[in-house]
Amino acid sequence: MFEPLRQIFRSKPAPVRAKVPAGERFYVIGDIHGRRDLYEALIEAIEEDDKAAAPARTTVVLLGDLVDRGPDSAGVVELSIEWGRRRRVELLAGNHEEMFLQSFDNEGVLRHFLRHGGRQTILSYGVPRQQYDEASLEELQDIMGRSVPPAHRDYLAAAKDHFVAGDYLFVHAGILPDVALEEQKQHHLRWIREPFLEHDAPHDYFVVHGHTIAESIDLRSNRIGIDTGAYRTGCLTALVLEGDSRRIIQAVEANGATEITKKDCEA
Repeated sequence: MFEPLRQIFRSKPAPVRAKVPAGERFYVIGDIHGRRDLYEALIEAIEEDDKAAAPARTTVVLLGDLVDRGPDSAGVVELSIEWGRRRRVELLAGNHEEMFLQSFDNEGVLRHFLRHGGRQTILSYGVPRQQYDEASLEELQDIMGRSVPPAHRDYLAAAKDHFVAGDYLFVHAGILPDVALEEQKQHHLRWIREPFLEHDAPHDYFVVHGHTIAESIDLRSNRIGIDTGAYRTGCLTALVLEGDSRRIIQAVEANGATEITKKDCEA
């Protein structure tokens, strides 16, 4: 008769912590949005961190939204291409990459793109401000076609929608809860907020995502959001994963300079 009581009061085992494969290290970077200055500082900090750590197979994962809103989207894309020549860099597609690429051929998407930071992207490719201001949508598409290097368009178009490492799923926006990964729609992976953000039950993977800005990292039991609003807050975040450990490296704009901060990411 006492066995049911023993079962009730028996301590439950701690939940298993998500892990990446042994011998591997991942640096996962949130939404950059044209902040090449912060991105450049974060790259330098990551390279120094990786060099100082134990040997491992290192992968950088960019969670998407490299472009729009900030002042130097062209520089961010070029820097990403260059970094990828030196180490393994996996680019995931964000909703802003989707809008940018579709804007070359679709005036309706271009209009939407311009309202959500696309103006800054186009100007970052050397388009004179007066020429931009005076152009019709059709003319602007022609200007974009001549100004954006094909290598940049090809790089963004080749981005993946998700990337899996051990128990982790990396994706730009999130996933539709209770739907298998292979059945997820591209739109959800790039655009979703609800019902993903408030879903508190476990997913098949622990999800690392950007897309939704938080003042600091948004760590939950089943996901972690690392979009700290670089273009708006001056804080760009990288999540470092190795084994079952999590760390944070951030490039933070402070008093006209960029500082690097590091801290553990517990729970």
